[in-house]
Amino acid sequence: MDNFSALFVITLFLLTIVGLIRYQSQPERVFGVLLLTLYCTNMVTTEQVISSFANKGLLTLLLLMVCSIALEKTKLLRQVAAFVVKPNYGATWLRLYGLTVLSSAFLNNTAVVSTMLAPIRNNRHHAASKLLLPLSYAAILGGTLTLIGTSTNLIVNSMVLDVGLEPLGFFDFTLVGGCLVLGSGALLYVLCQFLPNNATTKTVASDYFTDAKVLASSSLVGRTIEENGLRNLEALFLVEILRQGRLISPVSPQEIIEEDDRLLFSGDIKKVTLLNQYDGLSLFAYENGLPIQNLTEVVIRPESLLAGKTLKQIGFRALFDAAVVAVKRDGKSISGKLGDIELSPGDYLMLAVGKDFHTRHNLSKNFYFISGVETEHLLTGYKACLATFGFFSTILLAALEIVPLFQGMLLLLGALLLTQCLYANEVIARLPRQIWLIIASALLLSQALSNTQALDMFSSWITAHQEGISPILGLVMVYVCTWLITELITNNAAAALMFPIAYGMSVSLDSNLHSFILAVAFGASASFISPYGYQTNLMVYSAGNYTLSDFVKVGLPMSLLYGFIVITAIVHFYGV
Repeated sequence: MDNFSALFVITLFLLTIVGLIRYQSQPERVFGVLLLTLYCTNMVTTEQVISSFANKGLLTLLLLMVCSIALEKTKLLRQVAAFVVKPNYGATWLRLYGLTVLSSAFLNNTAVVSTMLAPIRNNRHHAASKLLLPLSYAAILGGTLTLIGTSTNLIVNSMVLDVGLEPLGFFDFTLVGGCLVLGSGALLYVLCQFLPNNATTKTVASDYFTDAKVLASSSLVGRTIEENGLRNLEALFLVEILRQGRLISPVSPQEIIEEDDRLLFSGDIKKVTLLNQYDGLSLFAYENGLPIQNLTEVVIRPESLLAGKTLKQIGFRALFDAAVVAVKRDGKSISGKLGDIELSPGDYLMLAVGKDFHTRHNLSKNFYFISGVETEHLLTGYKACLATFGFFSTILLAALEIVPLFQGMLLLLGALLLTQCLYANEVIARLPRQIWLIIASALLLSQALSNTQALDMFSSWITAHQEGISPILGLVMVYVCTWLITELITNNAAAALMFPIAYGMSVSLDSNLHSFILAVAFGASASFISPYGYQTNLMVYSAGNYTLSDFVKVGLPMSLLYGFIVITAIVHFYGV
């Protein structure tokens, strides 16, 4: 193609960066316009469009993210979170940092931060603002340790495959990432003294009141509330214990659970399935043999026969073929065992319903129907084992180069669907379509740069100025540009946009291509200053009541040390 086509594609590249800065919250639209423009102007072929969306590295990333959904539904990460918080801040910080780094090296770091948010935010020992930003930074640093630790590494790998190079190894990032974890982690610990001591307000999505009975066989018996991890449940708060007719409120973290205790919780009813992770903890609906995956929300009518009576008195199950999972009373607090609460007109009830519920003729006389509520589905028994051991076994086999990661994850996804650990509708709902479009469009841009000889023009310019650009300077330029784009836009977009530039510069300077590839991968993960450049930063930004200046105070020194370690380690281990 002629020089006009090459200049046109370069202009599109620059306009894409401008568009991403201007529309930071809608990167998929910017890349969508780029894709359509490239295809409409014949800068790329139909075959290249198809191959970009079917790129093996990209599909591996999607499979990894989908399979990790099943892992999120187990109690593994919640058990890890319960282990972290201790009265001593230093001990808590080290546990939080170490476990987050290790978890993020093998799991989706967004899922790790999401799971740890509630226990950190609700802990009684330390201000959440002292721990949430370190949580995000630890997840970023941990993600740099392995190929699957962060989506940016997998994006870079997909672009490596797209240009016909050998795929990156599982531990190709570990030497440099290990240096970052140690060096940046030490600095982060020192900088945490500058974090604010913000008080966080606990917001309850829907303040329903529910209770669960402790059975004799439960492992909770004989252990304290804190030891059992009941103190920091996500959006569920233990407000009372009913023990042999005596009400214990407020509940001390050191209170020891006894057999037949009724644990009374207030909070978001969608999270009620979290209680299933504790063996020997029985909800009223389960006692009646009713499922709680899909609930029905109703309001008691003024003329209802329920008014002024308790659930026990009315014989609720026989009357309606339903069981009350939780009760909410606007403007007033509720106390005591669920079955003994005297109901009033206007009370909200969350019902687990039987097969005959909707055929009963007395429903409209007693209830106003509000909505159906789908609770979170948690995996237990063999399904939890399959999701946990299946995921880590697949990663281990890939790390040992026994089974390719793509093949292993595809087989695991099939097993998860067949055993109903995952359902097709939740896979479709959680499919990262935004990332798919962004990366596929970036791959197409790379193809267009190659098709139009734009990269050749860039190489010619580098060659003409070769005296002033050494390989080490070129490496620094690639890293700094990737880092700046990450802070201005997002990590995924930075990795996708900068790879073809790094590839072209490496070839022109006749330098170590692997070093330039790593510079892009690590530069794309270097998001410490902006709360918008990396998804985990955005998650803790509002949860910790941080300001932009909090990120700058801690993030700027982190970024400078991180960059120094990356360049030094790459040159030392791989050369230029």
